[in-house]
Amino acid sequence: MADTVPTTGTSVAGTSAVHASPVHTSVDGTAAAHSSPDGASVADSPVVTPGKMTMPTLTAMVVGSMVGAGVFSLPARFGVATGILGSLIAWAIAGAGMLMLAFVFQNLAVRKPDLDSGVFIYAKAGFGDYVGFNSAFGFWASAIAGNAFYWVFINATLGAFFPAFGDGDTVLAVAVSTVGVWLFHYLIARGVRDAAVINRIVTILKIIPILVFIVVLFIAFDAGVFADNWTASGYGDLGSINDQVRNTMIITTFVFLGIEGASVYSRYAKRRQDVGRATVLGFLMVLSIFALVTLSSYAVMAQPEIAGTRQPSMIGVFEHVVGDWGRWFISAGVIISVLGAYLAWTLMAAEVMYIPAHNEDFPAFLGRENDKATPITALVVTSLAVQGLLAATLVLTDALNFMLDLCTSLALIPYFLAAAYALKLGLTGESYEDVTGRTRRKETIIAGIATVYILFLFEAAGLEFLLLCSIILAPGTLLYVKARSERGRRLFTPTEIALCVIIVAAGVTGVAGLWAGFIAI
Repeated sequence: MADTVPTTGTSVAGTSAVHASPVHTSVDGTAAAHSSPDGASVADSPVVTPGKMTMPTLTAMVVGSMVGAGVFSLPARFGVATGILGSLIAWAIAGAGMLMLAFVFQNLAVRKPDLDSGVFIYAKAGFGDYVGFNSAFGFWASAIAGNAFYWVFINATLGAFFPAFGDGDTVLAVAVSTVGVWLFHYLIARGVRDAAVINRIVTILKIIPILVFIVVLFIAFDAGVFADNWTASGYGDLGSINDQVRNTMIITTFVFLGIEGASVYSRYAKRRQDVGRATVLGFLMVLSIFALVTLSSYAVMAQPEIAGTRQPSMIGVFEHVVGDWGRWFISAGVIISVLGAYLAWTLMAAEVMYIPAHNEDFPAFLGRENDKATPITALVVTSLAVQGLLAATLVLTDALNFMLDLCTSLALIPYFLAAAYALKLGLTGESYEDVTGRTRRKETIIAGIATVYILFLFEAAGLEFLLLCSIILAPGTLLYVKARSERGRRLFTPTEIALCVIIVAAGVTGVAGLWAGFIAI
């Protein structure tokens, strides 16, 4: 999972970028002023100058926006589901699908340059206010689950040294996380929002242990172990190759969140064509890193041993090869990386509520700022939500993977709607008036592939997580009703009423499933 967010509302993942857009533009073209996620006002932000971003800078944004905490979980998440063959197929499918999604964001940035309020704005533009609200709310909820994941991840790392932290889901772990949540809340509320320097340090400190991990494991390559792990059929029944690939799809999506890191900055590129090149180059670099982490693990440990490694599993695999110092080395990288990431994630989650409030999609109270220009109400709601999820870890059977899967499932909502909007534009011809038919056909096909791929991911996530997402989205409708009422706007169209009924019914079904034990968490 990636760490910081390249631009507000664009991704749950991201690493070393800060927002550069001077305004957020609503669907009707209304511009809303705001502070950037790094806390600098528009007037004094020196971070990005229009037309000054080179291809290496854009490429770094793509790499930085995806390489994060999730990579440290890859060995066990793959080991429990598949062998080498299944992992290669999974990375090939995920790579192709996510690359199509990256092109979707790139194309939307070109076709609809006025829509720069984040990924969720495309849902509003294409499918109406209520769909747009659910996209934004789902994105915010995904960020909350991601924030909770970070604290569980940190405490699970500490659990390797101090058993009282367990897998990040003990009373002590929740207590430490609580202190951390409100410490960061206090710092941000006091105006500590310039994360640029922290992010640069974090990026270096997380890349170094990952590269060392890959190099050391390939030096220790064991051909016999690698051969036995090719299908891992000798260790037990992992199911068909199709089942194995499906079971890895959520984790491959999770680590790729943030792939739109270059396209959201397309208007700042020195050369427009560099955006596509940077997206492809950066993506291929990250795909190589992720695949090498996975494959190198299969080269030193048997599949059942990898599957049984506690999370963050890179620690256990590396320690198996180099001894006790490996545990300290990777653990230090994990903790530093995640703590630095949490600052940016908290900023982003608050902004994801703050911006729609100024675009009249969320209630006005969520757009309030304190005297430090911090979106304080949104920050309070965000911190309380993270706190609530952390409390829930006390009753979850696998808190770390649950938060990871929930975060990814919720993020799929705005991603799917963005891809569907791009497909709609291609099919209707809107915004393609001055473009050749060949370009329109190509971009329509790309959008179609991306849409189908995300539908496949929803299916791979399973009914359980779709219902859990509905449990979160259903009560969120109350915020939509309040936002519409306080501005004197019509609540629902007939189509939106039908959609609301479906979401609420799915939410009720989810609650009933939890109560009856049909859904296990």
